[in-house]
Amino acid sequence: MTNAITLAEDLKPYLIPAFERKAKSIIAIDVRHLTSYTDTLIIIEGTSQRQVTSIADHLTKSLKDKKIKALGVEGVKEGQWALLDYGDVIIHIFESEKKSFYDIEGLWADAKRIDLSGFQDPTALGETNDES
Repeated sequence: MTNAITLAEDLKPYLIPAFERKAKSIIAIDVRHLTSYTDTLIIIEGTSQRQVTSIADHLTKSLKDKKIKALGVEGVKEGQWALLDYGDVIIHIFESEKKSFYDIEGLWADAKRIDLSGFQDPTALGETNDES
């Protein structure tokens, strides 16, 4: 990944809950210089509709507990593609088949990827949520 940039501290509240739910894949893309509507896209892949809903619910609750409210939430109940809009950060949570179909990463191929290697073990960051 030659386009990787280092992780911004302000993304931790969004990423830690996603890693806690053992998503199949998580990608963060820096789009600050390419669009005016957001700074970061986080794309999360779940293995099933149930996992997509679980990840979305967990993220929403964890962020709400940190006083971070979503501007908009779509598709959580359906479980195929959930969208959580936090303004500067937009989170897409896909079921595997839908992720392949929509290929959001491909649409933003020119954007820099954010290095998430520090999140492989969220307990190492000391910020996990004990409520599962």
